[in-house]
Amino acid sequence: MKAIRRLHVGTVLPTELSPLTELALNLRWCWHLPTQDLFRGIDPELWDSVRHDPVAMLSALAPEDLERLAGDAGFVARVQEAGAELQRYLTEPRWYHQAAEAAGEAGQEGQAEGFPEAIAYFSPEFGITAALPQYSGGLGILAGDHLKSASDLGVPIVGLGLFYKSGYFRQRLNADGWQQESYPVLDPDDLPLSMLREEDGTPAVVSLVMPGGGHLDAYVWRAQVGRVPLLLLDSDVETNEPSKRDLTDRLYGGGGDQRLQQEMLLGIGGVRALRLWSRLSGAAVPSVYHTNEGHAGFQGIERISELVGDGLGFDEALRAVRASTVFTTHTPVPAGIDRFGVNQIQLHFGGQAELPGVPVDRLLALGAESYAGGDPGVFNMAVMGLRLGQRANGVSQLHGEVSRGMFNGLWPGFDDAEVPIGSITNGVHAGTWVDRKVQSLAREFLGDAAFGPDPWPRAGQVPADRIWATKRELRQQLVDNARNRLRKSLRHRGSTAAELGWVDDVLDPDALTIGFARRVPTYKRLTLMLRDPERLAKILLDPDRPVQLVIAGKAHPADDTGKKLIQEMVRFTDDPEFRRRIVFLPNYDIAMAQRLYPGCDVWLNNPLRPFEACGTSGMKAALNGALNLSILDGWWDEWFDGQNGWAIPTADGVEDPERRDDLEASALYDLLENSVVPTFYERDEQGVPTRWLEMITHTLSTLGPKVMADRMVRDYTQDLYLPAARAGWAVSREDFAGARSLAGYVQRLQAEWPKVRVDHVEAEGVGDTPQLGETVTVRAYVALGDLAPDDVQVQVAFGRASEDDELADVETSALEFTESYEGGRHRFDGHLRLSRTGSLGWTVRVLPAHPLLSSVAELGLVANP
Repeated sequence: MKAIRRLHVGTVLPTELSPLTELALNLRWCWHLPTQDLFRGIDPELWDSVRHDPVAMLSALAPEDLERLAGDAGFVARVQEAGAELQRYLTEPRWYHQAAEAAGEAGQEGQAEGFPEAIAYFSPEFGITAALPQYSGGLGILAGDHLKSASDLGVPIVGLGLFYKSGYFRQRLNADGWQQESYPVLDPDDLPLSMLREEDGTPAVVSLVMPGGGHLDAYVWRAQVGRVPLLLLDSDVETNEPSKRDLTDRLYGGGGDQRLQQEMLLGIGGVRALRLWSRLSGAAVPSVYHTNEGHAGFQGIERISELVGDGLGFDEALRAVRASTVFTTHTPVPAGIDRFGVNQIQLHFGGQAELPGVPVDRLLALGAESYAGGDPGVFNMAVMGLRLGQRANGVSQLHGEVSRGMFNGLWPGFDDAEVPIGSITNGVHAGTWVDRKVQSLAREFLGDAAFGPDPWPRAGQVPADRIWATKRELRQQLVDNARNRLRKSLRHRGSTAAELGWVDDVLDPDALTIGFARRVPTYKRLTLMLRDPERLAKILLDPDRPVQLVIAGKAHPADDTGKKLIQEMVRFTDDPEFRRRIVFLPNYDIAMAQRLYPGCDVWLNNPLRPFEACGTSGMKAALNGALNLSILDGWWDEWFDGQNGWAIPTADGVEDPERRDDLEASALYDLLENSVVPTFYERDEQGVPTRWLEMITHTLSTLGPKVMADRMVRDYTQDLYLPAARAGWAVSREDFAGARSLAGYVQRLQAEWPKVRVDHVEAEGVGDTPQLGETVTVRAYVALGDLAPDDVQVQVAFGRASEDDELADVETSALEFTESYEGGRHRFDGHLRLSRTGSLGWTVRVLPAHPLLSSVAELGLVANP
């Protein structure tokens, strides 16, 4: 029989156990081991059966179980103390508050002016815990770690996302090794969520106008991530037509109009959800808006509409919104950027669907690929994100460099190095990803603050034999978990229990264990290790120095190429000759990752350089005592030091992709045969691999502080959030006088810029053989049209000159205004000190100058000779 209706009956806890409700609903439990232990202690078998989900645990307890627990004085005391400890965590001053107080004491701007009370963080997915499956991969896991570390640091972030009723897909394999997807329905009442409600108890609703006079309503669910509220919009509302009710059904499950409408709900609806949250809870209105990838870019359009409604013009509102917006790009490949047809945007933002104060032509201009090589028929979400964000960044140093090259068309006339896209390298949340065995070992020798910024350099104080014994336990833990998962997968693929006895011998807790787990787009090269099967077989099956591989990953449901790569890998792992040494585990998720990273000795990553934006899985493995074996891409490019793992050489410049893969696979095999495997199996008299453990302790002591999400969030706060907040306040004071001034300046500048030129440059003090340390006097005569000298900055740029006179390693200094002439001509003077030797060159250029611009390149305007 099938139910014709569902209802959710909530658990009523005895008063003595009432703190359990908040302990279960606040997702801090997913990285707070004492809270997990409290729930596990109720019934260890039940805890395992509900997959370590406290909400499911409470729902599964019978009334008599609750009565028994309420009568256990020791358990009640533990519950009360856990509840009190959570309250202390939620209310005590933390790093952010201490930094604000220190800034005030130092005579800087105090908390009211210098440190915002709220920061909005928009992302299409959030990977918090396996119990809340609202993520697909790296972008969501990064967003989840960002919120967790913000909570630990006290940074007042509020997250904005969508609630996907089927989440991302679950992956299974059929008999032939082909990926199959399933979409289980999630009931929000069974999840650690609470619905936002009006004062009368009715659900609070966010509404958007849709094309053709339609509408889209959404409920707002709140997940509490420690101190951070995460608001998730849900389109499954009875007032919506069926197609709109299903809009948020799946993460990345649709395309075309559905994808566009999801992003409208995330951006426009997300801002409206923020306003709702502030009204209902009294929370501060955010001063900074962080767009995590272009999917949420429409948040800026909604805020422009709000400001136009408050009396600003479109250009003034645009300047105000830009000042307080941070945009993070995560993709180094154009194919990873959402692009919509101009006609789609016109349909969804024109006519009756037009956002008040936002003419569709102005919106289209923000996302237009109006640069060499751009497509005039598309609307680019990343381009809009950059035009709406005064501050932008990539997620590793190399990715920032790649991004500046990708988007340099938005800043014509500037070298890539000057494109205003910076870098903040991603990090990972130690409390989530470091195994409890590693945490226990670290605290034993390094103290309770073992995963703070200071104890890492003392990692060498942990005895080598204890590290080695712990790694053996972690390998055994992974082996047990992998066997269970493999057995379930093979049963689904058609094997019987009688055929699966060999699974009990899969993997060896004493063998060198290499992990590889990624999404499966082509550039991540899942099957690179299979380029020479015979050579790989010798490595895996060496009787004295065996190697084993644990592999996982999902292909996008629409990516048949990725599915074929998975199938190729699975068929190799099915071979009876290899199947005890290499396994593919389906349904890679947070729960699997938390066993996989700690159990590996080596983490393998072999993307096609430079297409890995960051790649944080290797960071998580490193924090658990693994060494990285990776192409120099993403974070590894900047932090590999020759002692914390191995860098796979790349065949840069080889255009034939097959040849490049062959060369890089061969380099991978060479490293395994000649460096990785010998180092792991070189043992002392006690059977301990001394050199291997030296590399582990070096990795922990040097990489530990760098790869932490706490470091990442502090960097965002200091380098982006605080400057954005102050810029936002600067343009909004005195009825947005700054925004009005800046908008007027930009309009005047753009009108006059075609008349701006460098007419003539004179230099004195340069002999036939200039010497280091000599000073050159520079006079520049420039035409400014109707602009005034203080509207611009005139610079002399000095650097190394190539054969074609291109400058590199450029230094700049400003020339001072000296006098004006007729016809809008002016003279600027300055001095250039010859501080370097070699083949050098210099030039003069004219740039915009306004105190509310974040950089000279912001407007993309420059006049060169």
